[in-house]
Amino acid sequence: MGILEKIAEIEREIARTQKNKATEYHLGLLKAKLAKYRAQLLEPKSTGAKGEGFDVMKSGDARVALIGFPSVGKSTFLSLMTSTASEAASYEFTTLTCIPGVIEYKGANIQLLDLPGIIEGAAQGKGRGRQVIAVARTADVVIMMLDATKGEVQRELLEKELESVGIRLNRSKPNIYFKPKKGGGLSYNSTVPLTMCSEKLVQLILHEYKIFNAEVLFREDSTPDEFIDVIVGNRVYMPCLYVYNKVDQISIEEVDRLAHRANSVIISCGMKLNLDYLLETLWEYLALICIYTKKRGERPDFNDAIIMRRAASVEHVCHRIHRTLASQFKYALVWGTSTKYSPQRVGLTHIMEHEDVIQIVKK
Repeated sequence: MGILEKIAEIEREIARTQKNKATEYHLGLLKAKLAKYRAQLLEPKSTGAKGEGFDVMKSGDARVALIGFPSVGKSTFLSLMTSTASEAASYEFTTLTCIPGVIEYKGANIQLLDLPGIIEGAAQGKGRGRQVIAVARTADVVIMMLDATKGEVQRELLEKELESVGIRLNRSKPNIYFKPKKGGGLSYNSTVPLTMCSEKLVQLILHEYKIFNAEVLFREDSTPDEFIDVIVGNRVYMPCLYVYNKVDQISIEEVDRLAHRANSVIISCGMKLNLDYLLETLWEYLALICIYTKKRGERPDFNDAIIMRRAASVEHVCHRIHRTLASQFKYALVWGTSTKYSPQRVGLTHIMEHEDVIQIVKK
C-alpha cells in the first residue's frame, strides 16, 4: 500500500470515529500517524533528470506569495500592482511557472510572486502543487486570492491543502517546550490546566515517533495537533490575507459580509477597486518600518529610507548600514515617535518606530 492510500485510509478512519472521551487516544494516535506519512510525502524524491527551475531568488525587503485556484485573477493582480506583465486570459492554468514582480510602496521593494493555480490534491503533487507550496513556505506573507462568486468552498479547500503540508495560517507557534533526551523517561509538566492533552496521550504520540525519553512542558492549553506540530518541528507559521476578487459580480449584502470577515479584503481587478486599501493592509501584515538617516549638520535624507522589521533596535540599523558600525558606536540621536523628546540620545538597545530619523555618532 502506497503512502497516498495510507493517508486516505487514516483520513477515512478519523472521519468515521466519533469524538468523545473514550476515543481521544485513538484519534491522537491516528493524527500522529497522519502527520508522519504527510512528512514522508513531502520529502523530495531524487530523480535523474533535472526539470525546469521553479523557485525565484529572494530579493527586495519582503516576499509575498499569491496563492489561489486557477482563473481567480492572480496574474491580472500582479500586472496591476507591478510593472511585470504576467499573461492573463479567461482560461485556467494560464500561468505555468513562478513569475516575480516588485511592488514599490513607501520606499520599500516588496517581491510579489505569481504562482500557478493550486488544484485540489496539490499537497500530493497534483498540478505542480508541491513546488507551488514549497515556494509559498519561503514567503513572509501569503495572499490567498479567492473568487467572490464561488462562496467559501475555495477558501476551505486551500486552507486544507496548506494545512496538510505544514503551513499554519494566522496562527502563532504553540507555547510548548519539548526536548528529546538520551535517557530518564518522559518528564511531563504543565503550567496551566489541560483539557485536550493528557499525559497518556502525549506518551502515545511520542511512542508513534519512536521517542521514549523527553522533556515536555505545556505553557498553554494545546490540542494534540499542536503538540504534533511541535514534535515535527518543520511547521511554518505565517500571516495570510484573504483577498476576494470579482466583487463587482456579487450583491452588495454579500460584499458587506465578506468585507467584515477577519483578515479579509475585497477587491475588483477588472474595475480596479480597493487596491490602495489592500496595499495598506499588506504593509501592516508585513510589519515593515521606514527609518531615515541624518548626517551631522545636514538635513535628513528622506529619499533613501532603510526598511526594517517592526521592533528593530538601533543595533539592527547599525548592522544594516555597515557590519563594523556597531563596534564603533558611541551613541545615536533619534527624532520621531519612539522618543520622549526630539532629539533623544539613545543606546544600541533603543527600539525604533516607523519614520524615525537617526544620527549615529562614532567613537
